[in-house]
Amino acid sequence: MKKTLKTVAIAAATMITSGAMASVTKNMENPLYIPSAGEFYSKTTAGLMYKKADHTKALRDKGHAGESEFPVWRFFEDFGVGITDRASTYLSLGWTQNDDIGRSGAHRARLGVNYRVVETTEDFVWDMYGEAYLAGLSKMKGSYGTTGFTYDNFSSGRWGALVGTKIGKKWSRLTASLNAEYLQIFGNHNNEIEITHPGLLMLGFPDKISVDLKSNNEWLVSLNTLYQLSDRWSIGGSLKFVEHADNGVKSIHTRLIPVDNTTPIPQLGGATLQQAQNATVQKLLAETKSMDDGWEEYYITVSLANQVTDYLQLALYGEYVFDTSHQGSQNGTDIKTEIGVRANVRF
Repeated sequence: MKKTLKTVAIAAATMITSGAMASVTKNMENPLYIPSAGEFYSKTTAGLMYKKADHTKALRDKGHAGESEFPVWRFFEDFGVGITDRASTYLSLGWTQNDDIGRSGAHRARLGVNYRVVETTEDFVWDMYGEAYLAGLSKMKGSYGTTGFTYDNFSSGRWGALVGTKIGKKWSRLTASLNAEYLQIFGNHNNEIEITHPGLLMLGFPDKISVDLKSNNEWLVSLNTLYQLSDRWSIGGSLKFVEHADNGVKSIHTRLIPVDNTTPIPQLGGATLQQAQNATVQKLLAETKSMDDGWEEYYITVSLANQVTDYLQLALYGEYVFDTSHQGSQNGTDIKTEIGVRANVRF
């Protein structure tokens, strides 16, 4: 009996591999790829996007509804290293340049750790990972004028934490995985808003203010596949859903300039400047308590990769995104498509 139990235990230990077992794949386009102990990798991506804005109220107010944005340049760099055969750490960065709307800057900055909880002899894996959301490294910048708020960059200016999990399996040539992620973004006042609205400037708003933003969150689920055509060639595809929650303003963080509180002004209905300032602040906070600027995205991505050498891989990708946007969103599109090239190197 003891011998039988010992045999079962050894078999179980073999199924859930030790840290010494190699990854199920060295194809860096494979959704189950992780670096082995001491292995470094770099994934450098350059993409070109075309967008056609949708017809949310925020975009109609700006006269930008239905307008095209092209070219939109997108750049990504993912760099990682294997700590053990199970554990790895990585840095993920991204930059977007959209000159048509005067908006550019880092759209992604995350530092993560991945751990392969299970990897069986049947090439079934289960990963857990966590990421520090580093948008707080730079301020969210924008301006507020007669047509409302306009973004100048892509940073939220906030910090956050992400937890995610992945399960997947590799068959002879086919690999499939399923991901789920939750990102909690913490509110702060790391933002800079230029005030260009003449009415607000008259009421004692400084030319630049910051506001206390509420916390919010994002959800993501994705299905990812790869088919190995030959030793060198592979094709991939994925479906992804991302939900971005509404933002909201808690308060104006910047102290406003004191204005006259003694003289009634007929143009303000007999109110003083100070009374008008107080009423305007309350009105703005009521309007932005929930900015109704969330949106949902549905991604379809395909790729073709060639293993040029044992350590260099080149990939072409194409992506189309459907989205549904809330009325306060400036991110919604009628059309959003991207093509690009990626160079993967491991050393």
